[in-house]
Amino acid sequence: MTATKPEKKTPAKKIAKKAAKKVAKATSPNGISTGVVKPPATGVKTTPLKRSTTTEHQMPEGQIVISRIATETIRVWVVGMTPLITHRFSEKAKRQMLDAMQGRKNPKEPKDPDREYIDAAYRLDDGGYGIPAIAFKSATVSAARFFGKSVTMVGLRQTMFFAGEFSGKEGMMLARIEGTPEMREDVVRVGNGGTDLRYRPCWTEWRTSLDITYVKSMLTRDSVLSLVEAGGLGVGVGEWRPERRGEYGTYCIDESAPIEVLKAPGQRPAMAQ
Repeated sequence: MTATKPEKKTPAKKIAKKAAKKVAKATSPNGISTGVVKPPATGVKTTPLKRSTTTEHQMPEGQIVISRIATETIRVWVVGMTPLITHRFSEKAKRQMLDAMQGRKNPKEPKDPDREYIDAAYRLDDGGYGIPAIAFKSATVSAARFFGKSVTMVGLRQTMFFAGEFSGKEGMMLARIEGTPEMREDVVRVGNGGTDLRYRPCWTEWRTSLDITYVKSMLTRDSVLSLVEAGGLGVGVGEWRPERRGEYGTYCIDESAPIEVLKAPGQRPAMAQ
């Protein structure tokens, strides 16, 4: 008769340790236990998953994807409602200011109305007249105050851009003025309560085109046109405009000219649909 070995009893500590391992395997990745212990896979028949025939791009974890900003450039013609007066800072005035800063005293020169009239105009390289394109942007941005707090001037400055013809003489973009200027004489007040005569160009009838680029995700085309008209009516450009307690330099959109969509700089514009 063969003697059987007595069954070896497993210590209670080992049993508890094995149970803890099984619970750890059933724990979710975030460290929260699901309370379910997976059964052993012995004797279980599994079917391998079929690979998808469609290829799908998967974004790597942590990658930031940013779409390009969609913009549109339109050409808008505006026509003056009141006369336009420009006053360019002349080279003579700049020189006198610099001399005063450096302590130089220059004898007072006799007034030359014709020279002062010519120097007060902004000129394009081909001799045409213009006005800084940034003046129309300032008027349009300032029109934000007419549309409540939801429209901010800071937001419009960052989403609207005005361009014109670059003038090498002036070193800036100018909007070409269509019209004939005339010399205008005005009595103006200067420092210390004195008065002086000013001779500046004035356009009684005038029009110009504005090339406006705007961010489509922030503004619609109709919103841009509304802002342009509000700026022309309540702010204006040039001297003695409504923003400066005057009534000159106001404008509105020319309804006789269609809105043009510019495909890209240097390309022919396409009519807006």
